[in-house]
Amino acid sequence: MSQESVHAARGIVAAPHALAVEAGRQVLADGGNAIEAALATAAAIAVVYPHMNHMGGDGFWLIREPSGRVRYIEACGFAGARASIPFYREEGYDTIPERGPLAALTVPGLVGGWALALEAARAAGGRLPLPRLLENAVQHARAGVPVTASQVRLTTEKLAELKDAPGFAAAFLVDGKPPAVGHVQRASALADTLEHLGRAGLEDYYRGDVAHEIAADLERIGSPVTRADLERYRAVVREPLRVDLAAGRVYNAPPPTQGLASLLILGLYDRLAVARAESFEHVHGLVEATKRAFLVRNAVVRDFEHLEHDPAHFLAKAALDADAAKIDMRRALPWPQPAKRGDTIWLGAADASGLVVSYIQSIFFEFGSGCVLPRTGVLMQNRGASFSLDPRAVNPLAPGRRPFHTLNPALAELKDGRIMAYGTMGGEGQPQTQAAVFTRHVLHGVPLAEAIDRPRWLLGRTWGSAHTNLRLEARFDEDLVRRLRSAGHDLEVLPEDYSDTMGHAGAVIFTPKRDLEGGHDPRADGGAAGL
Repeated sequence: MSQESVHAARGIVAAPHALAVEAGRQVLADGGNAIEAALATAAAIAVVYPHMNHMGGDGFWLIREPSGRVRYIEACGFAGARASIPFYREEGYDTIPERGPLAALTVPGLVGGWALALEAARAAGGRLPLPRLLENAVQHARAGVPVTASQVRLTTEKLAELKDAPGFAAAFLVDGKPPAVGHVQRASALADTLEHLGRAGLEDYYRGDVAHEIAADLERIGSPVTRADLERYRAVVREPLRVDLAAGRVYNAPPPTQGLASLLILGLYDRLAVARAESFEHVHGLVEATKRAFLVRNAVVRDFEHLEHDPAHFLAKAALDADAAKIDMRRALPWPQPAKRGDTIWLGAADASGLVVSYIQSIFFEFGSGCVLPRTGVLMQNRGASFSLDPRAVNPLAPGRRPFHTLNPALAELKDGRIMAYGTMGGEGQPQTQAAVFTRHVLHGVPLAEAIDRPRWLLGRTWGSAHTNLRLEARFDEDLVRRLRSAGHDLEVLPEDYSDTMGHAGAVIFTPKRDLEGGHDPRADGGAAGL
């Protein structure tokens, strides 16, 4: 089932759906740069993989420029003006609903991030007009796209909680039932929205005709998000987090994402002196580093504007040295801790100039809130369901506050001159899969495609699952499984050789010789393509 990595000279794109990959490749063929290719890929995948991401979601960008500057774009929306703890308490809720209009309580930030990325593309010499970047997405929405097996499976599994969400049945069901694999699903209203944004500009989503239509539909279904919330929203540029390893410097997204956890895992593992991939020390070491990273994440990560601790403190050499010393390389730390969940897509792009993009966008749960706005075709996320209605919580609900995000794109500047953008979907699994792919390929020399293909593990919860134990794909060596159990890990071996539970990972790499390499997960429906 393993896929070969793809090599290219001019540009390369990797994503979890083949039609989205092709959209990015065509932009490269038309002379677009890596950011423009990533934008086209992002727009297309919002159409062709709607159970994983949509235009009513959020997004996060890491862009490494040829100059060496790493630009981070935070495009996550805040809670609407009417979204308050008293409001939900008065409605009779102890927790925020996971589906329906009251789950659609945050402004979609994704399109605001596209706007800032487009500015970055122009600054890097990009000249393709916006309608061209959205062209493939419009075509797919208008003509329709064959439904994937994963969309059918998740529609079936989650039907009871999604079928009554406003607009869901009309958009995603056939005569009230999940579609068959290969059924051509169209999204005419979404095509109109994308086409209009191409003409009017992306700001129209928040402060123009599209905003008017979105706000009207949100008010009609009873969402706490208002027209004024849309008008007030702006994506922002922040400094990325970073950690220095023996192999180079790795970047990730600051709070409210769990990028801190992803960097902590690598920083801790780097100190364990593990010699070989797939050894007991490799898997046990990464699992134990994950536990320590999640303990920090759960205590620290919240809206960036409300941070009580500097995340960079936990990534300093002294802090990492001290925490790594607490890892027992013979015994497992008791678990579980509270788990995080989420649905996502990651995509990457690079070109021969040294422009490298790591990007991730999401609607949180599969199909998000389930609410499809009829005038625009936008599927609203339910990211705000991660807020707490306890005012003493780490990240309590309040109007204008940003929720916790499992999303975190990764990018590494390696000492051998390579630039690697990588990432995955998968809730709690994102930092773990990132660590598995990075340590295999960069630290232990496993070829890129094989590093992505090899069996993976997951501690905690991910999309479509409530398990919190350690789960392994079936291809792991039996002796390794026995050693992990003997060390005290509460583990389960899954029946599948390749499980969606382990996320959809991918990577693109730029080398000083201008050789570009890309790979994507055989667990997904995509791949990599280049010129």
